[in-house]
Amino acid sequence: MTARHDGRRPDQLRPVTIRPGAAAYAEGSALITMGRTEVLCAATIEERVPPHRRGQGGWVTAEYAMLPRATAERTPRERGGRIDGRTQEIQRLIGRSLRMATDLRALGERTIIVDCDVLQADGGTRTAAVTGGWVALALAAQRLVEAQLCRRPPVPRAVAAVSVGILGGVPCLDLDYREDHLAGADLNCVMTEDGRFVEVQGTAEREPFDERELMAVLELARSGVAELCATQRAALLPRPGTVG
Repeated sequence: MTARHDGRRPDQLRPVTIRPGAAAYAEGSALITMGRTEVLCAATIEERVPPHRRGQGGWVTAEYAMLPRATAERTPRERGGRIDGRTQEIQRLIGRSLRMATDLRALGERTIIVDCDVLQADGGTRTAAVTGGWVALALAAQRLVEAQLCRRPPVPRAVAAVSVGILGGVPCLDLDYREDHLAGADLNCVMTEDGRFVEVQGTAEREPFDERELMAVLELARSGVAELCATQRAALLPRPGTVG
């Protein structure tokens, strides 16, 4: 394999943009676009915690959903509070990842809920949700600091996520939907901005992969996450014409 179907190099992310403040009423929000995948992430602060967190600090959790026409064919809405196994697994991944970025004691006895809604899906929706969700979380936490409701910043580190896979024997970064279906193996990697792993999900789809291939895709993930974290940090900078 010498070229990917969209012309990217094996080590190249899709074009990434993160627009902070995309949801006007949320305490923190971001619209992340990775190629044709778009996810709206919105953070809500609640002045309460689940029973198991009382007296122990705060909590961060996430919910994930996909709009019916985010995909090529309509996906029925999940109704009646029932969610399918895939949705449950993804939102648990997002919640675990965002909690790893958070100092829950510094947060105080409050909960931040991050809603991640897929507007358009072309692969990598869960990894985009983690990356954009962190920006929404960080903006909500920033509000708490500015209001002097937290003694120290409750979100001290960035986390981001990216997919990697093996296409035609070649390790590749940030798979889109078409590539995901062709990959011999694919992994989702969540990492901190200093290059440490939070979670790795991986499966051999056609042939088992060896340690050399695993190390190669993990290194690709490390470089991709570093680039995504730089984009996250840039999204948090004050924009021209704003104060603070």
